[in-house]
Amino acid sequence: MEEGVVELHDDNGKNDRKLTISAHTFSDLTYTSPVVFLYLLKECYAHGTCKATNKFRILQQKVYNALENSPQPGPATFAVWCLYVLPIFGLYCEGLSHLIISALRRFLNRAPTSEDTSKAKVIAAQLFLDIVGGLVDHDERIVLKILEVFDVKLTDIDEALCHLKVQDDYKSDRAKTLVEEYIFKLTDSQSYMTAASLLEHFSIRQSGQPFLVKMMQNKQSRAAEKWATFMGKSMLCALVREYVDQNMLKQAYETIKKNNLKQEFPDVYHNCKESLLKNLAEKALWDLAEAKTHGDKQLLEYLVSLAMEAGYLEKVDELCERYSLEGFLNVKESEASVLESKYLRLDELAFENIIWVDEVDGLCAATSHIEECKVVGLDCEWKPNYVKGSKPNKVSIMQIASDKMVFIFDLIKLFEDVPEILDNCLTRILQSPRILKLGYNFQCDMRQLAHSYGELKCFNNYEKLLDVQNVFKEARGGLSGLAEVF
Repeated sequence: MEEGVVELHDDNGKNDRKLTISAHTFSDLTYTSPVVFLYLLKECYAHGTCKATNKFRILQQKVYNALENSPQPGPATFAVWCLYVLPIFGLYCEGLSHLIISALRRFLNRAPTSEDTSKAKVIAAQLFLDIVGGLVDHDERIVLKILEVFDVKLTDIDEALCHLKVQDDYKSDRAKTLVEEYIFKLTDSQSYMTAASLLEHFSIRQSGQPFLVKMMQNKQSRAAEKWATFMGKSMLCALVREYVDQNMLKQAYETIKKNNLKQEFPDVYHNCKESLLKNLAEKALWDLAEAKTHGDKQLLEYLVSLAMEAGYLEKVDELCERYSLEGFLNVKESEASVLESKYLRLDELAFENIIWVDEVDGLCAATSHIEECKVVGLDCEWKPNYVKGSKPNKVSIMQIASDKMVFIFDLIKLFEDVPEILDNCLTRILQSPRILKLGYNFQCDMRQLAHSYGELKCFNNYEKLLDVQNVFKEARGGLSGLAEVF
């Protein structure tokens, strides 16, 4: 089988024609054994010059075409014998197994069921028994694909067991027991997705909620969802509860939505929707958040409250007018009156202690003052962008306030004029372990800062930053509500 130059002699003794051995057997499998076929396929795979993905596609097409070229005793039977032989090819076994199975699946989708596929199914059942018995070595994912492509069921495995010379030990449920033992080994090795797929393939429903909990404890949510979907509504409800217990609200919401469980979990569904809206509002994606409410009045009211907290009063007016949310007019008026009567008025501030920083001397002076403080407050502002899919605007100003001074940094101008000095000064402040920095929902500001000024290292990490909304969770009314608490 070695490739090489062969000298061909004609009847006159001439030996001028030189040829190389070609993989001609791909075009006619009438007299080609699985071993020869696999050897040639391995050589093509090993010496092919294409990238892996293209190589796989090309060879898959070669195998597909070969299955149409009279393999004996039939295409499906020929393929299953190839899978029997493949483990002797060592490192190439798994890759070539995927190759043959994918090509066969395509072939069987076009070809009608025949006597050949019935014979192949019997051999595939025997192959499964030999894999389980340790006589043939295949990866568990290949085992699953073999069972799926040849549609091997418990009855087929049962039949294969009958043909073995163990009739004295044979029991009617031996096939199911054997499959379950194999699946339990998979769960012990934490191959949960394969285990769940095999349970579904063989319609075995004995494993209940403990199996689901075990998968979730091992962070195998995809396998748990697959299993729960197969088991039905009660298991899907158990999955939702597991998601909620682990604070995986997005996954809980998707499961509720996909499986029409809104009536079973109205509160969870609503909380998940609110969480989604809050995430979108934090990114200033108001139009997208509005679309996600689907006109639900309760969710719209929540979105309006988020807009009020964030200070987007124009958005509040827009939503109230569009959806006739009249109650919020009173809320706004009452909030305005509270602000008027109880909170610090702007004209009461000492303006000489509010300093606009837009040049290098002011930046250095502000940094020196802030480094002497034990506690400062942080806030950022940028122009919101309501156009879906458009690039967010840069953070324009950052406010850093002590108990005596307020510095408002013109980030855009400072970044244009003195980027290195700005980076150094803000690093000394934001990454200092001595200065406690207070913010309100500052995670949104952090993301926006990093996105706006990716060239600066000062926004890569923060030291001693406290988000006050996480401390005073009982307060209502956003930052205004917290100001009232203080």
